[in-house]
Amino acid sequence: MDIVDTSALVPSQTVRRPMHETPMAKRYGLTMIPALAAVLASPAHAQGFDGVGPLREGGVALVVLLAMSVIALWVVIERVRHVRRKFVVPEGLARRADALWQEGKLDQAETLLASHSSTLSRMLHYMLAYRSLDLVSVTKGVEDIASIELREHLRRIYPLAIIATVAPIVGLLGTVAGMIEAFHALALNGPIDPALLASGISKALVNTAAGLCVALPALAFYHGFKYRITAFGLELERQAGALLRTHFVRTTAGATP
Repeated sequence: MDIVDTSALVPSQTVRRPMHETPMAKRYGLTMIPALAAVLASPAHAQGFDGVGPLREGGVALVVLLAMSVIALWVVIERVRHVRRKFVVPEGLARRADALWQEGKLDQAETLLASHSSTLSRMLHYMLAYRSLDLVSVTKGVEDIASIELREHLRRIYPLAIIATVAPIVGLLGTVAGMIEAFHALALNGPIDPALLASGISKALVNTAAGLCVALPALAFYHGFKYRITAFGLELERQAGALLRTHFVRTTAGATP
């Protein structure tokens, strides 16, 4: 009778592979665990990422980007103060001026409009001052006032569009210049040191990151202000058009023989 060796069936003696060497682990990418552990245990990671050091050595591109960020911040603050409803189309102003106009209290209407420094108040004041003219002439004057002032608002936010366009290019230029400088230094210093090369590339890429950090907020604020100005323009057109139809179409119709 043959004796069967059952030692291979004992669980404690079975050979087990490390988790990262099993077929399933290789299938799902767990082979990266030892490499990740090595990176986390490296001295560079233990010391932490220093983002201030590369900024100090970013070069001329970072100085230009810093100036652009200051300009963009100034434009944003200035436009936040002025692109507001009370400076363009105050709530309820057209309704109160219309009521005084219909009651014949033109002096009170002019006083009301003079107390508001807005695009709508200047449009309504033009209607009152030239109420003796025909509809076409008054409409042309009112449209000119609105068009000039809205275009002035758009002109004042245009620097944000310029900065949003130029800042990434300046950052990319700084990155390219930094990488050229890093490779040139390595070529002059003999054997290539991977740590030195990685440090130079990291410092160069800071310029690209800085350019994007300046461009993205500038672009967002530019489109936000542009949308708000467009919305105010539509509101001006609606309110001024209602007053023109009320006071000038009726006059024109009454003057028609």
